[in-house]
Amino acid sequence: MDYSKYKNNLIVKRVGTGSHINLVSSRDLFKTILDKNVIVMACNPRIKHVVPGIMKASEELNSIMCFELAKSEGDLLGGYTGQTPEDFVNMILEYADMYKYTMPFFIHADHTTVKDTSEKSIEDAKKLIDAQIKAGYTSFAIDASFNEIPDNIKITTILAKKIIENGFGLETEVGEVKSTGQEAEITTVEEATEYITGLLNNNIHPQLLAINNGSKHGNYKKGEEVHIDLKRTLDIFNFIKKYGIAIAQHGTTGTPLNIIGQFADCGIRKGNVATEWQNIAHRNLPPDLMKKMKEWAEKNGKDIKFATKEFKKDIDNIPVEYVQKIINEAYIKAKEFIISFRSKDSANLLK
Repeated sequence: MDYSKYKNNLIVKRVGTGSHINLVSSRDLFKTILDKNVIVMACNPRIKHVVPGIMKASEELNSIMCFELAKSEGDLLGGYTGQTPEDFVNMILEYADMYKYTMPFFIHADHTTVKDTSEKSIEDAKKLIDAQIKAGYTSFAIDASFNEIPDNIKITTILAKKIIENGFGLETEVGEVKSTGQEAEITTVEEATEYITGLLNNNIHPQLLAINNGSKHGNYKKGEEVHIDLKRTLDIFNFIKKYGIAIAQHGTTGTPLNIIGQFADCGIRKGNVATEWQNIAHRNLPPDLMKKMKEWAEKNGKDIKFATKEFKKDIDNIPVEYVQKIINEAYIKAKEFIISFRSKDSANLLK
């Protein structure tokens, strides 16, 4: 892909018929906003129809945006959403061109997970990163948090080199974020210190550190309380800030807006929102299609999200009235998040 460097040192790709699209690297973006109480919303659009609504809200509120897929959502075979890296980038850019989207945004490889130290796992991650770079991703998250910290450092170092050499943004993770918020597993300052110090000693300098601060991936169950340790989050940020590193918050769906409103004060500069967009799409899909997806999930003993790939063709081609309902609700929810993240007018910070 043909990248050109602009005076603000952000890597920018100009594409589209109107040459209005600003796809940037997150590397210098997060350096720019490190000291600003602003959070960039990172959206995982497992179902594509939410994207125009998110872009509309971002444009209206003059907000930086991130679009991302995790390895499980979109790997070389399409993950459980049926989107390969190339499919995903093309979809985002086509919508950006169609809707004349002018805000700065980056395309992020969320959770490139490596669950063990085997050569195969590391090589598989390398192949995925290569494909994502070729497709047009401009930001990457390496997640080796399943491993002990010394192995996490080693794996992250191996995989991060090519990302850094290409001038892309880097997010790393210590303290695995699971589907349940468990206080006993919250990342400690000592763990963050050991991990970041190890990376820096290997000349690996991330812009973001994802931690387990008590949040969870996915939906909260009925009656389940939200327990996010913002004091611990701030303590870790106070250590890593001197190295130019901020916090990436995972597991935002279902978190009350009054808690989200405190995130920026605790060093959080990137907030992942994933399941929320799936929920919006599911609420507005044609009832007969949603019924088939639920029946498939129940029959196969799987979470409903795994029906996304199985029914992708049907989902992509729903009648326009259902598409518009999804766009409208995504637009309203995106505005709520942008305001709570204090990201309104954040695009001005990059001018």
